[in-house]
Amino acid sequence: MRAGVYDSGVGGLTVVKSLLEYKLFDEIIYFGDTARVPYGVKDKNTIIRYSLEAVEFFKNFDIDIMITACNSVSAYAIDELKANAPFKVSGVIEPGVLALKNKIPNKDAKILILGTNATINSGKYERLLKEHGYKNIESLSPSLFVPIVEEGLFSGKVLKTVMEHYFDGVSQPDAIILGCTHFPLISRQIHKFFPKAILIHSGEAVVEFLEDEFGITETHLNTELKLFASENPDKLKEVANEWLKN
Repeated sequence: MRAGVYDSGVGGLTVVKSLLEYKLFDEIIYFGDTARVPYGVKDKNTIIRYSLEAVEFFKNFDIDIMITACNSVSAYAIDELKANAPFKVSGVIEPGVLALKNKIPNKDAKILILGTNATINSGKYERLLKEHGYKNIESLSPSLFVPIVEEGLFSGKVLKTVMEHYFDGVSQPDAIILGCTHFPLISRQIHKFFPKAILIHSGEAVVEFLEDEFGITETHLNTELKLFASENPDKLKEVANEWLKN
């Protein structure tokens, strides 16, 4: 099987890493729209338009499924993608909620959602969590995390200062949904602020969802990865080399 993974930038590599570890596909085609990152500050119609352009890109490859690693796309454009794509489509929000449900059975647990402005403003995570009975939900949009990750600053003074700014006054949660695929790249630093929290990782959540929803399981010893970017593909490959080797 061949999968296309789509993200606004380098963040979707966190999903690719899990797909590679679980050996779900013969080949993965990755497309990062690095020329227009971040999506999280853009309006719904723009996100939909960019997403449909990504569908056209993946039509050049004989893929079986398109995985939209971008939470902003999953929040606003998933229905349009499913209606227009000639292949199966999966987002990351439903998988994230499923993973939290499996890991945190206590409906009174304190849940912190971290996401871009677009993802948080959509309210999709919160609605789905409430449908599953969770009541103690807080949402936060640390938007500066995305450009910091795109710059490759996965630790250090700049990231620490920005985290102190966003996390000031936030009480210790029981679980944190990393509602942006850029955020797992700085998950170690996030965990230092909230050491007791269980982090819900989009990549692992998608793997579980693909198995449950589409019956896609480990069948491949080696996966070929092809990387594409709308701008500065060398930077994407640099991040891929650093993130995927760990």
